[in-house]
Amino acid sequence: MTTPLENLLLDRSDDGILTITLNRPSKLNALNAATIADIKQAIQLALDDKQVRGIILTGSGEKAFVAGADIAELAGLNEVNGRRFAEQGQEVFCMIEESTKPVIAAVNGFALGGGCELAMACHMRVAAENARFGQPEVNLGVVPGYGGTQRLTQLVGKGKALELLMTGDQLKADEALRLGLVNHVVPAAELLGFCRELLLRILGKGPLAVGMVIDCVNAYFAPERNGYQTEANSFGRCCGSEDFREGTRAFLEKRPAQFQGA
Repeated sequence: MTTPLENLLLDRSDDGILTITLNRPSKLNALNAATIADIKQAIQLALDDKQVRGIILTGSGEKAFVAGADIAELAGLNEVNGRRFAEQGQEVFCMIEESTKPVIAAVNGFALGGGCELAMACHMRVAAENARFGQPEVNLGVVPGYGGTQRLTQLVGKGKALELLMTGDQLKADEALRLGLVNHVVPAAELLGFCRELLLRILGKGPLAVGMVIDCVNAYFAPERNGYQTEANSFGRCCGSEDFREGTRAFLEKRPAQFQGA
């Protein structure tokens, strides 16, 4: 896959894994409006490309996944354009969260502010041992704007989320693991390989079912949706699919299933 995106590197492997690398190393991959727009375009390209089966999101360099927002850009916001700035970022991060193709954040260093929010929008997070997480926005007199107050609370619980959001404290990788903010912690040299292996395990399952698992879990956190009904509807759709027929036949015939995602 080739792309003109200025702030990202895209690399699609033969096994259908698209690695999206945020590529602003001189700024520690800080998010600005142009980078958010690039992420939106890259995710849409991935969703539209049938050759892409799963996504790894990471940062360039050894220091940072995303060290936060671009403060120079942030400083120019007022109440009106600040609200729109937050809404635009939330829209992009919801695209990631609602992707029916699994997305893993390979957190290779600092994931602060918008970087922590970006990682939390992914379906899973794998952290290098040197990774650091935090929502330090209160140090600037502002709150997270890209969903951080919501997703951090979902992942670590109300009390700990309030503490982290109000103090701006950072978490080391092992503490993030203990709190459930990340799924795994691995040596930095093994990070991308571990993420690929985890993603390939998922991609060996029924893709239709994997996408519906994502939707069902997201429904739990959406007050306007009935998660149990979403699950029942998804179960019914799966039962009418070719993947279900292939999966059950393969099990009974004691052979690997050959899923087609239909």
